[in-house]
Amino acid sequence: MTGLTQGMRAVVFDFFGTLTPVSPSEVWATNAAKLAAVLGVGGASLLQVLDDSFPERISGALGDVRQTLQALAGRLGVRPTEEQLDEAIAARRSVQEAMFTLRPEALGVIAQLRSAGLKTGLVSDCTSELPDAWARLPLAAVIDAPVFSCIEGTRKPDPRLFRKVAAELGTEPAECVYIGDGGGQELTGASALGMRAVLLAGPDWHAHGDRRREAGWTGPRIGSLTELCL
Repeated sequence: MTGLTQGMRAVVFDFFGTLTPVSPSEVWATNAAKLAAVLGVGGASLLQVLDDSFPERISGALGDVRQTLQALAGRLGVRPTEEQLDEAIAARRSVQEAMFTLRPEALGVIAQLRSAGLKTGLVSDCTSELPDAWARLPLAAVIDAPVFSCIEGTRKPDPRLFRKVAAELGTEPAECVYIGDGGGQELTGASALGMRAVLLAGPDWHAHGDRRREAGWTGPRIGSLTELCL
């Protein structure tokens, strides 16, 4: 293990853009267009509503997938039928689950960390599709403590998220390394509690669309997850 994990008892990961590749804005626009076609609304309009409602959606304020889609359609002046909602839910789950594909090196890195005696956790700003699918994902077997914002009713950098993952890992925050791409001011939030926060800024990092990304992060950084195991 590298100096980044030396003396630590756990490694906590962000999900989107960290364990998964960064999804560029074009992907989000394409996904919105697919959903818009089902709901009978304009793609650009739905994309804007999705963007505007992001804080609500990742904190669980709009409910489950069906409730969320009903609320978003209502903001666009549309009342979809139950059949449309069923189709929209299937479309939404399909495009979201396609974004759950891991970086090729992710599972191997996690396996090496675990074999070295480190516990593994996750803190994700996410909508309900991720926890809904979690049991079917390969990560479920190798992440000791997953924490999802939409279930906790808050978002990064709320310290409650980082405290919860540390508690579920049976560690103190200062015994955890936190790896993330800097979205949602997560690195500042993790380090404020004493975690060793590390920015993952790989070749795809420039495609990150989060306006709250910590582009000016001056702390430790790596260009690949594999650097945790050198």
